[in-house]
Amino acid sequence: MSDYLVQAIGLRKSFGAVHAVNGVDFNIPAGEIYGLVGSDGAGKTTTMRLLVGALLPDSGEAAVCGFDVRKQIEQVRSQIGYLSQRFSMYEDLTVLENIRFFAEVRGLSSKEWLPRSLDILEFVGLANFKDRRAGQLSGGMKQKLGLASALVTRPRVLLLDEPTTGVDPVTRQDFWQLLIKLVSPPTQLPPSSGKMGGEQEGGRVSVLISTPYMDEAARCNRIGFMRHGQIIAEGAPSELRAILNERILELRGDPMPLLRRVARQDQDVEDVRAFGDRLHLRVGEKKAGDVLSRLPSAIRSEQGRVDDLRAVPPVLEDVFISLAESEND
Repeated sequence: MSDYLVQAIGLRKSFGAVHAVNGVDFNIPAGEIYGLVGSDGAGKTTTMRLLVGALLPDSGEAAVCGFDVRKQIEQVRSQIGYLSQRFSMYEDLTVLENIRFFAEVRGLSSKEWLPRSLDILEFVGLANFKDRRAGQLSGGMKQKLGLASALVTRPRVLLLDEPTTGVDPVTRQDFWQLLIKLVSPPTQLPPSSGKMGGEQEGGRVSVLISTPYMDEAARCNRIGFMRHGQIIAEGAPSELRAILNERILELRGDPMPLLRRVARQDQDVEDVRAFGDRLHLRVGEKKAGDVLSRLPSAIRSEQGRVDDLRAVPPVLEDVFISLAESEND
């Protein structure tokens, strides 16, 4: 287990008849952002809670920085920074007071936590708000405060449970830029960040992040698609998208219900999904050319209009839908 900062082998956790985590395996080396991706109820949060010791697994093994989650939970927690889905700071305390509280709970002296906190607040963009009460922060600033509090002990591993849910797109972008800096080599970090990035004490940081957003999944080094408590596919985003190379067609036209109906009737079209003002058609292997040649005339024969029909690179949504359907089959 020492080759990885996080390792899970056959993790299982059930609540009655519900198998929330059902044989999960993954390894995360230093310097990697690993995404657990899936819809609500897939098992992402339960997996996180097993790793921080908030829940005990029914079976399986897990280790963080070489420490066994079952037997050495205090050592595990000393290596982890955890940010939950819900804002868990004290709203009556200021930004700096919140960080101080979490630092002193972990045994840091004022000589340690104060300069470190100021450095962290500069890093996350909250230096000018250190005296503002947490309850007066925007949603995005609250998430940054949560990240700052998780970083104050200089953890080797960050566990982030859907940290950008409910925040605006600009804040999501800012948050991800911070994560990328954290796992980057120190030469890519701004001088003011000191040891905030690749030179965390003991080596480079790893991030385990759960998200339902496929655009965020695409930013991870590797992702594990979760469904019904299991990881049904794992790999780099480019590797997973390659599963459907030359099998996704994009259709634009009018009216959409007619286009969807006619496309579904084609013998080589496996699935049709709306993506904004267009449809994504998943076709069988080596069937794209056949569908491209006959579908426009089929649509026009039904008095529909085809503005564009072409092959496009698959996106992660296409892959996840395909994998979920395969699992059901």
